[in-house]
Amino acid sequence: MGQYLGPVCRLCRREGVKLMLKGSRCETAKCAMERQWRNQPPGMHTWRRRKATDYGVRLREKQKVKRYYGVFERQFMLYFRKAERMKGNTGEALLSLLERRLDNVVWKLGFAPSHRAARSAIAHGHIHVNGRRLSRPSHLVGKGDQITVKASERSQKLIRQSLGDGGPPLQPWLKLDPQQLEGSVEALPTREDVQIPVEEQLIIEMCSR
Repeated sequence: MGQYLGPVCRLCRREGVKLMLKGSRCETAKCAMERQWRNQPPGMHTWRRRKATDYGVRLREKQKVKRYYGVFERQFMLYFRKAERMKGNTGEALLSLLERRLDNVVWKLGFAPSHRAARSAIAHGHIHVNGRRLSRPSHLVGKGDQITVKASERSQKLIRQSLGDGGPPLQPWLKLDPQQLEGSVEALPTREDVQIPVEEQLIIEMCSR
């Protein structure tokens, strides 16, 4: 399982939008995007950069989505090819597939403070889906799936601490029982459930070349 191990604040600065890569910290004044002297793209001589080309605009949209969901190019293209074969709008289907990733669902349920922490919790066996342990953060959940926490003191303490720290607002396609540490998928996510500003049509135009 590949993952980016470098500084994550520079990714938000490069895309010019909060990607929530540090969880609740991104909502505080410590976030780099909140600091006037750091909310610019990383690197030297940023003031000398030229206006982005059409290719550059499309690339930034694709990179923004990849970095938000924590996927690399090869895996992203697999999602795109799968979305192409689905009925309806390809861009909306692509975003729906990414929203259904298990690590994204675990984060949005509040079981982890960030996508990265959610991937770690899944890989270490703290999360069960329909009563079975799954160690693949890329697993796509479906309607009716039950997401529970491993019945061990260490696992439940970890998840309760994350729930106590707060997280993203619970979305209508998910249901959470904080007392039993259980969550469920009530419906498949739609375009309105995507929490970052993105123009999916630009991504489709680039990936279709």
